[in-house]
Amino acid sequence: MAIEFLEWLAATPLSSGLRRSALVYMAVNGAHILSIGLLIGAILPLDLRLMGLFGSVPLAVIGPFLSRAAAIGLVGAVITGLVLFSVKPVEYASNTAFLWKLGLISFGFCNAAFVHLGRGWRAGLSNGSATTGVRLSAVLSAVIWVSALISGRWIGFL
Repeated sequence: MAIEFLEWLAATPLSSGLRRSALVYMAVNGAHILSIGLLIGAILPLDLRLMGLFGSVPLAVIGPFLSRAAAIGLVGAVITGLVLFSVKPVEYASNTAFLWKLGLISFGFCNAAFVHLGRGWRAGLSNGSATTGVRLSAVLSAVIWVSALISGRWIGFL
């Protein structure tokens, strides 16, 4: 059943249009890269601040801003990634690096949700100091998102 869905996806007008138009594919790919840049460019400084670096920068100011910017980047990357996936879904679905990337993105999202739904995040925003749990989650976040980025680059080499 999964293979039939992937083959159907590859035959959709969107997928066919992307394969026929290098310009449209390039625009979607560019939007994907920009979205990833926003995600990583926001999450790494936030993670570093949560780890204790840049202590002079108020967490209550940059925390919500960088968190929202990362979320916007993630949404953009997922949307454009799904569109790019539609071009060669059968190939991507069997690509080890792609599967790792999906797993890491899922793990990163769960880690972020865990942090944002916990008391440590709210406490850190109000008192400017991250709890030990939030600091550890920030280290994990940095590792996850950089690993997802590397996995994404690795896709083309497998």
